[in-house]
Amino acid sequence: MEKIFQEILELIKFADKRIIIGISGHGAAGKTTFAQKLIHALDQDEVNYMNTDPYIVDSDIRKQTMLDYTYQNEHHRFKMTACHPAAHHLPSLERDVQMIRAGLDLMTIDTHYMKSTLISSKKQITIVEGMCVAFIDPELFDIKIYFYTDGATELKRRSGRDVLERGTDINYLKQSHDERRIQYELFMHPYCQYFDMVIKTQDDEIFIEKNILVK
Repeated sequence: MEKIFQEILELIKFADKRIIIGISGHGAAGKTTFAQKLIHALDQDEVNYMNTDPYIVDSDIRKQTMLDYTYQNEHHRFKMTACHPAAHHLPSLERDVQMIRAGLDLMTIDTHYMKSTLISSKKQITIVEGMCVAFIDPELFDIKIYFYTDGATELKRRSGRDVLERGTDINYLKQSHDERRIQYELFMHPYCQYFDMVIKTQDDEIFIEKNILVK
């Protein structure tokens, strides 16, 4: 993985144009850690960072939106999770990424958990990171990297993050995990085919499942 990371850095550093990097994948798969590592490895004064969490539909609305779907010949009915494309304000995100590509300045969405920041046209590199990235036009990005993990690893990581850091009830987390995972398999994971690189993390192991970016 370190070799791949260094080769990606070389591609970015020697580019002579504005570069937009899309990093997406399932929650707790390692995409945010990778994005932050990339930012720190580059000249931070030359990098814009846009986290797409503010483009996710409010959780209160998602809880009221029930989905019917079939998985392994069984009918399921559960609230819409962030693994479904309809859980995101995709036209707004596409508009903003198009503005970046056009060389325009913009302010990110201001929320109670994330302050608005300037995306500057003077910076050569923009990293757009989050689940939403998987669902918009892949042609908007110059480099596309997708992270995912298996169900057991995801539950372990989400338990640490959501319960310890966000105060989520552990019983609720376990109850919703299986349906969230099924929605991921049905509605999100198929989009990984449009990415240049697909990286699976399992426990502490990393597997490069696809790489058409670096030879």
